[in-house]
Parts: sequence; structure tokens; C-alpha cells
Amino acid sequence: MGMELAAMHVYPVKSCAGISVTEWEADALGLRHDRRFMICTPDGRFVTQRETPVLALVRTALRGPHLVLTAPDMPELVLPHTPLGGRPVLVRVWEDQLQVVAPDHKADDWVSRVVGEECFLAYVPETVVRTVDPIWSPEGGRTGFADGFPFLLAGEASLADLNARLARPLPMNRFRPNLVVRGSAPFAEDGWKRIRIGGLPMRVVKPCARCVVTTTDQATGRRDGDEPLRTLATFRRQDQKVMFGQNVVHDATGRLRVGDAVELEA
Repeated sequence: MGMELAAMHVYPVKSCAGISVTEWEADALGLRHDRRFMICTPDGRFVTQRETPVLALVRTALRGPHLVLTAPDMPELVLPHTPLGGRPVLVRVWEDQLQVVAPDHKADDWVSRVVGEECFLAYVPETVVRTVDPIWSPEGGRTGFADGFPFLLAGEASLADLNARLARPLPMNRFRPNLVVRGSAPFAEDGWKRIRIGGLPMRVVKPCARCVVTTTDQATGRRDGDEPLRTLATFRRQDQKVMFGQNVVHDATGRLRVGDAVELEA
């Protein structure tokens, strides 16, 4: 049996809970609606589970034309998933400074309450061009508010290999991938260059360095010891970082479905 797409996850708000989907559109920036929203401090610095693990408890849903956010002890927040307007704001994602929009003052108040300090909710329109790092992807590519690339891919066998080394197995959601592949050997994705998923051409451009977010229980929003980083460091260390998963750039738009064949290009 060949390799196939085992699972697909969309994260509408950067660092908040994701949505598992069985069929989805890949547009110019990655999976449609993936990390198009981001919580920011007043000076435009992005807020993630790295410093605010409780963001794991912000659940996201897409209902018709709306994005719906829920969190413990909070009213439901409903806003357009593709806002048409908003006040212009300047935000920074790592080294990239972007002129985007903050579409909803109610949303700003809502995320401020969740985070516990003044924040606003930013949205990146598809017209904003944020290119991926040309050092890793000289052929180009675009993304939204993702850390650096439009897709994160992980193999089921790689997680199984890691879990065999852990006292307590961890779920895949610790690594927050967009695409999960079944049928490959453990860490086979390290050697992939060009692949096709459901006929969509993609480039595997950079291993993903993992951070403290992987130690956050996504069900409770709490740090859960030092695993998997401690164990990953024993066999997945590269350039003083630990790696799990691969960053991927797509070269065409189209529809992806769970069960799609994953094929390696020569």
C-alpha cells in the first residue's frame, strides 16, 4: 500500500485550536482560512502558546461565512471569516512586518480577556503578499500568519517512533501539523524534496524546529513537563535545535482530500 494523506488540520487563528477536515481547498496562502487571524499586543507583536499556553483552549469553528471562537467562561465570538474592512494595523511575524487589518473591536476585547492583557485580533487579506524565506525556498511561495511556510507536514510513523521512546505517548496535536501522512517510514519526510498530494505539487523545503508549544497539553492549555523536547533532543538534534515535521510550499492551488495519494517526485 502506498502513502496517503491521513489527516488534515486548519488553524484559523494562529496558536489557537485547529479544525480537522476531510476535504479542503488549498489557496494562494495554504489551506483556506489557515492562520489568517492572529492575536497581537498593541505594538503588533504576535501572541502564541509559547508565552500564553491558554490559547490552546480557544476553540475555532467555521460556520457558513463566519468564524466562531469559544473559550472557557467566555461568550461565543462570531465574526466574518473573510472580513471586508477594518482599521489598518502594522504587525510583525518574526522578521516580517506586515500591513494588515484589525476588523472588529468586539474581537479585540474578547481576545484581550482571554490573554489577560490588551490585545487586538489581526486579519491578513489575501492581497497582502508575504513571501517565504528565499534561502529555503528559492522558487518562491507565500503564506499568511504561519511562522514561515504555508504547510507543516508530519508522518504518523515518525510520531509512533517518538512515542515508542516516551514513557507516555503524546497525540499528534502537540505538533500542530496541517498535513499528516500515513504509510511512510519513520522520519522518511526528512529526505523528501518534491511530492504530490492528490496531484497537487509541493516542495518539502525545511525541517521544523520545535519549541515549548510541544510541551503544552492542547486539551488543558497547561505545560506538561519537558516532553517531547527532552527525548527529541536525544536523536533529532540539528543546529542546536530539535526537529519534528517538515515545512512545505505548494506550487499550485486545488482541493485536498483525506485519503489522497502522497507521491514522491523523482
